[in-house]
Amino acid sequence: MKAAFLKTSSLALAMSIAATGVVLADKANDTLSVAFTKELENVDSFFNSSREGVVMQRAVWDGLIYRDPVTNEYKGNLATSWTWIDDKTLELKLREGVKFHNGADFTADDVVATVNFVAKEENGVKTQRNVNWMESAEKVDDFTVRITTKEVFPAAIEFLSGPVSIYPADYYAEVGPSGMGLKPVGTGPYKVVEVVPGQHFVLEKNENYHDSPKGQATINKIDIRTIPDVNTQLAELFSGSLDLIWQVPADQAEKMSAMDDRFTVLNESTMRVGYLAMDAAGRSGMDPNPFTDLKVRQAVNHAIDRDALVDNLLKGKSKVISTACFPSQFGCVQDVTSYEYDPEKAKALLAEAGYPDGFSTPFYAYRDREYGEAISSYLNAVGIQTDFKLLQYSALRELNMKGEVPMSFQTWGSYSVNDASAMVSQFFKHGSLDDAQDDQTKEWLDIADSSTDDATRVEYYTKALQRIADQAYWAPMFSYNTNYVMTKEVEYTPTADEVLRFTNMTWN
Repeated sequence: MKAAFLKTSSLALAMSIAATGVVLADKANDTLSVAFTKELENVDSFFNSSREGVVMQRAVWDGLIYRDPVTNEYKGNLATSWTWIDDKTLELKLREGVKFHNGADFTADDVVATVNFVAKEENGVKTQRNVNWMESAEKVDDFTVRITTKEVFPAAIEFLSGPVSIYPADYYAEVGPSGMGLKPVGTGPYKVVEVVPGQHFVLEKNENYHDSPKGQATINKIDIRTIPDVNTQLAELFSGSLDLIWQVPADQAEKMSAMDDRFTVLNESTMRVGYLAMDAAGRSGMDPNPFTDLKVRQAVNHAIDRDALVDNLLKGKSKVISTACFPSQFGCVQDVTSYEYDPEKAKALLAEAGYPDGFSTPFYAYRDREYGEAISSYLNAVGIQTDFKLLQYSALRELNMKGEVPMSFQTWGSYSVNDASAMVSQFFKHGSLDDAQDDQTKEWLDIADSSTDDATRVEYYTKALQRIADQAYWAPMFSYNTNYVMTKEVEYTPTADEVLRFTNMTWN
């Protein structure tokens, strides 16, 4: 009740500010003001794993390949063509005449240096799954490279079109990840002209951008500030200090939509999935650890009314999810064991597991407090008493990697990679974020990830996803949608991959 009151009051305050006659920010200075909710831990795209980081990556850097977010067609970006020489060797012809933001020429040396750096696990790329499939790269000539994969990796083109950005070799060797985070240099449609770590970023149109399928930027500057509180964002949108905000909660977006004379409110689905992870492997040191018991994990799955969460909280284009991946991803089969909302069955399963009076557990999350608290209420109702802890994303991720989290509500957007390996293989192949540590699941995923036959890939993803569901290692919750709110001066059509594309934004 208190949260609802605060939201209503904040929106009323924002309307009050608007009523004072403050003029909305116009396009005269050709600067679009945008808010990020979460603090970006490092602008270097290989050393953060947040959605905000993906947005910056796509604006500032380029990959070798580009996937059209609407048609899913692969197009040349920094590479103009590519050919598999054998099952593990991809040869790429590179685009000539491209320059980095610091004026350096783009050549094969930059691709080789980038790949050979990020592919080494000891260099600490944040999301290893994005890069650890590559063994190395070698230069054939100034504009031809070959990338060798460690194993057969049929999703290589998809990954090269997403999270694998190309960095300037000499500059990166000089400044490293920390320097790149402070003074980023890429080939992308926008260059970074100001960084206040975690707080403020200013991008400026790259006037020398090459003929990329991303398209040329039309808005000259993008001014991005970190504003954690969405109510403050709304107030600034009303006052004219912001032009565009996103990830707006559904109830507030609905209120804004009613004011259509001043703002445009758009809703689009995303590839982000919300899920509950449980310490099935017993890594957290909790004693006793209820989550090592299948019946307890099944009880958790039965305890939560996913339909109610989607209908009442997320709304929009969200849907209930039963699998450990996003439905559009290749190999993400939907016909797996699902758990209907049945609190009495959840209580019975807890009793069978030796917890007739339930138990207490720390319960972590890093975003969407309202969702986490609603899930907590469902768990509390069947006897699982939760000590809810909301942390910064980077802090929770570090705890996860140490295996110190018994239960958590988390999300994953797969870096917008449209392949099941970008999600299920990220979390179920014995890495530091794998709470199951299940050998059989890993074995099947290894086959699915490395087969060149699509039917075989689907077969083994199906086996792995069915086992994950049968063993209730996770409680998949729902897919996300994103609400975008912008002034009428801004024209933008969002895409379903949850990437803010500044090059697609124009002034009305």
